[in-house]
Amino acid sequence: MSETIQPVDAEAEEPDASAEESDVGPPATNEDALVREGDIAGDYLERLLDLLDFDGDIDLDVERGRAMVSIDGGDDLEKLVGSRGSVLEALQELTRLAVQQQTGVRSRLMLDIAGWRADRRAELMELGRSAGRKALESGDRERLQPMSPFERKVVHDAVAEMDGVTSESEGEEPKRRVVVVPAGDG
Repeated sequence: MSETIQPVDAEAEEPDASAEESDVGPPATNEDALVREGDIAGDYLERLLDLLDFDGDIDLDVERGRAMVSIDGGDDLEKLVGSRGSVLEALQELTRLAVQQQTGVRSRLMLDIAGWRADRRAELMELGRSAGRKALESGDRERLQPMSPFERKVVHDAVAEMDGVTSESEGEEPKRRVVVVPAGDG
């Protein structure tokens, strides 16, 4: 298995996201650049799925200022998620690097496989709200288990929607965690 996976070229009719190379027509908007990132990522992931002999439908979208790519519908896709999303995180990073190789710009795209990240986001939002309620009731700081940067961001977002509590991160990777703090305990 010595075949190297290279991202495929974007289709010729796609606008170039780089201002330096765009000599004709108006410069690409941020949305255009994100759509292009999604297209490059989709092509890369399609080739990867073919190489690994996995089936799945690739969906591309732009949400919250990021290219969003999801793979759904195939059998055994959970193997591409791995324990606590570890394989998914690695595939996301490889996909970001493939996009960067094409565009010359570091990508922030998000990859989801079999709805794992969407389901995890819902769990983490509830965890953040629950920790916020506990901190409000007890008046004490609530220290959560260590989490990945994605997980911490979701918890911080959930806590930010609440009145009377804030959140902060403490510790060093890989044991960095969210701490929910009652107002006035800063």
